[in-house]
Amino acid sequence: MIADAGRDFDVALVLGGGNALGAYQGGAYQALHERGLEPDWVVGASVGSVNGAIICGNPVDRRIAQLETWWNVSNVAVADARLSPAMYDEARRTGAALGTVATGQTGLFAPRHLFGPTWNPFGNVEPASLYDTVPMRASLEQAIDFDRLNGDAPRFCATAVDIETGEDVIFTAGEQRLGPDHLRASSALLPAFPPVEIDGRLLADAGVSANLPLDTVLNTPPARPLLCIAVDLLPLRAPRPQTLGETVIRMQDLMFATQSRRAIAAWQAIYAARGDDAARVTLLHLAYSGEGREVSGKAFDFSPKSAAARWRAGCRDLGRALAGLDARPAAMPGLSVFALDGERRDLTPIRWNLAPTPFARGDAGGGAAVHVAHGQTV
Repeated sequence: MIADAGRDFDVALVLGGGNALGAYQGGAYQALHERGLEPDWVVGASVGSVNGAIICGNPVDRRIAQLETWWNVSNVAVADARLSPAMYDEARRTGAALGTVATGQTGLFAPRHLFGPTWNPFGNVEPASLYDTVPMRASLEQAIDFDRLNGDAPRFCATAVDIETGEDVIFTAGEQRLGPDHLRASSALLPAFPPVEIDGRLLADAGVSANLPLDTVLNTPPARPLLCIAVDLLPLRAPRPQTLGETVIRMQDLMFATQSRRAIAAWQAIYAARGDDAARVTLLHLAYSGEGREVSGKAFDFSPKSAAARWRAGCRDLGRALAGLDARPAAMPGLSVFALDGERRDLTPIRWNLAPTPFARGDAGGGAAVHVAHGQTV
């Protein structure tokens, strides 16, 4: 098992977007914290930037408590989901999501144009959107010590996308003063939330470009071996959908999860081309699967019971994944990628291989494509 004592490697934590599913990342951080594996660098997109800023913007002994408060799971006892009737749980989750759609989420966002173009209770001059995230400013200021975040905290980056140029934008604490609006910009998923203007650029949720901001870390050669833990909130693989609701869920997942697959495949190819000159990086990719209980509006289900279940899943999953890794990651040059096998549900770490594969076509044309093959058990 990997432990912090005398470690000769750095830890980077990469957190993707997924709105209310972000409680899973709180649990994943708890698994790191319990093992003394505090990250040296945190990079977040969308809700991942919020979780990351809470981690970096609080002292080590206050991080778990602040994340629990943010996700409203401090006093929630979660029974095993298998003991709760599926029909009841689906109704509860659906009701919670619909309630958020109708009335917003206290302290985060409120209806703006949902009931007509004249409904703008906070007088927000930002471009039109369904909800107003101005209430989020005060909540972020309460949860995060921005002086610490911009000072000697672990290195922190938040990502966004320029909606006029399409360029990716990286905010790095210490290189510029980060505040609540930088996190609002990173979380501004159009058209639900309004884009935010920062230094003359109109910015929105990084998820539309790179929902899991791996590029920020993997594009920077580390000074010593690196363990990069990437926490996705949307799964790449899932069973065939059987209902319309399951089809909607699958569509939502694939829109973002395929970004991660392509990014990992591309970086494996880059590191393989570098050969012995490549840095030593171990990438542990974790994705929240939802355990079959999420509903089509899952990104808007902020209910404490759902959040606590996701938190518990994140803590369990990352704990088991870390237990399966070698005590000293990145012993060999290159990028070693591991994930959890969601099909067997035994949470066995697996290695994802990059392989050139002929692109089969019915005509005489052809070419080469790069893909990530199915995992092989480590």
